[in-house]
Amino acid sequence: MEILDIVDKEGRPTGQTIERNEAHRIGAWHRCASVWIIRQKAGKWQVLLQKRSANKDSYPGCFDTSSAGHIAAGDEPLATIIRELEEELGIKSQAADFTFIGTFHNCYDEVFHQTEFKNREVSFVHVYSKPVDENKLVLQKEEVSAVAWFDLDEVWEKAQAKDPDFCTPVGGLKLLREYLQKL
Repeated sequence: MEILDIVDKEGRPTGQTIERNEAHRIGAWHRCASVWIIRQKAGKWQVLLQKRSANKDSYPGCFDTSSAGHIAAGDEPLATIIRELEEELGIKSQAADFTFIGTFHNCYDEVFHQTEFKNREVSFVHVYSKPVDENKLVLQKEEVSAVAWFDLDEVWEKAQAKDPDFCTPVGGLKLLREYLQKL
């Protein structure tokens, strides 16, 4: 059972907690941390996306952010990213490997597996730019069925068009594009 902090719209814990499934049942605000794994190839920025497992409770089988996870009650975004990256993809990392690029609200109401799912997340977004060989990753099969590199522009277009094979959040992609434009 995952216990999450209920947060205000700035992502600050209110002192109350809630079980993860209940948070998504009633639409309680909570925190999530995500990381974009990036590289440059042939002069273009690319992102490594994970294909979510078919048994995920939201967006099963869709391409998503490189790695992400709910921030447990009392935990911090960076600790969550370090843990999730190792659990989901087998990448061992440390705090200095990441650049924090901002937060955004990830809000939607959908139905998955005949169950209503209300998401109200403040997402803390990071970038990881160390070299990654996708063929050497160890995927957590319960979470991730595959990974693939995509040109960032292609992912942006698919997210804007609400391509059903992609659930990459536009807010997170916007932060990434703004960050990369400053480099």
